[in-house]
Order: sequence, then C-alpha cells, then structure tokens
Amino acid sequence: MNRMSVRWAALALVLGAAEASGAAEYRKSVAHYTVPDVTLVNQEGARVKLRELMADGKPTFVQFVFTSCPTICPILGAIFSNFQTKLGPAAEQIRFVSVSIDPEHDDPTKMKAFLQRYNAKDNWTFLTGSRDDIQAVQNAFDAYANNKMSHSPLTFFSSPSDKNWVRIGGFIGAAELVAEYQEAQHR
Repeated sequence: MNRMSVRWAALALVLGAAEASGAAEYRKSVAHYTVPDVTLVNQEGARVKLRELMADGKPTFVQFVFTSCPTICPILGAIFSNFQTKLGPAAEQIRFVSVSIDPEHDDPTKMKAFLQRYNAKDNWTFLTGSRDDIQAVQNAFDAYANNKMSHSPLTFFSSPSDKNWVRIGGFIGAAELVAEYQEAQHR
C-alpha cells in the first residue's frame, strides 16, 4: 500500500471510530445565506452559474475544500461519501457541492480525481473559479478563511421547506448527518 493509500485508510478509520463511538463533535446553527450570482467551473470544465445550480428546489449540501489538503478535506470528502452511502437511493434527490478554496491549483482534472477518490455519484459537483468569485462564495456562507491551511471543517445544507441553511461546524458522522438532514426536512 502506498503512503497516500495508508493516509486515506487511516482517516477513514478515525472517522468511522468517531462515528461508532458517538465521539464525533459538531455544532449546528441555522441561518439564511444568499448564494452569490457567480459563474464557476465544474470538474468537467463546464461553466456553472452557482445561483442557478442551487435554485432548483433540491436539498443542497456544500463544503469548502481543496484537492491537495492533507488534513480536514479528506475527512470532509469521506463525510459526503459516507452520507451518500447511508442514504442509499434517496441521496440521488440531493445536490452535493464542493467548492475549492485553492482556485489557483484546483483544476477540473484534480477535482475529478478528488470526486473519484470518494466514489462520488453524478449529483456531486466540484467547483472552482477566480479567487474573487471563490471568496464571494465563502463570504456569502460566512466561511472565509484567509489561509487555506487554517480553514474550518464546515458542512452546509439547505432546508428548502423554510429557505434556510443548516451550518454544521466540525466533523459529523454520516448517521448524525442523516438525522440532522431528516430533522430539517420536517420543519
């Protein structure tokens, strides 16, 4: 097993152990965020209007990550992947969006490889763009970090029933995320 495979396996074990023991710690809040009207580029190299992507009424999950991150981004990717698996076919009705916080280095090839690493389904989109547009998206979600190496583990999801977003700060296990999502759908 190569060094990278060992790292992924170790992160999966840590995340799985935290979830199994109930030790995954996170903070939840609910807020209204306005998605900025920016055009970004997805893992296929296609231009995507972010506001239109998120305005179709589907529940949407958002995370801010970068492909070369050695710390929290692999765990965040695993959270999305495990959540998709836990939900099974119901996950197909949800949109997953990863937004690069390293637009100078994350190109469609790297973003596509990141998604493949986590067995992403077709409804998981990875986006990048200009530094200004990425910062506008981070600011809109109150998630801007001046240094990519010190960004926080955040997961956001929309609650279409009340037009708000649930903000999860910290690491959350797939079972807990499913419970939070289901609770939000019944508000």
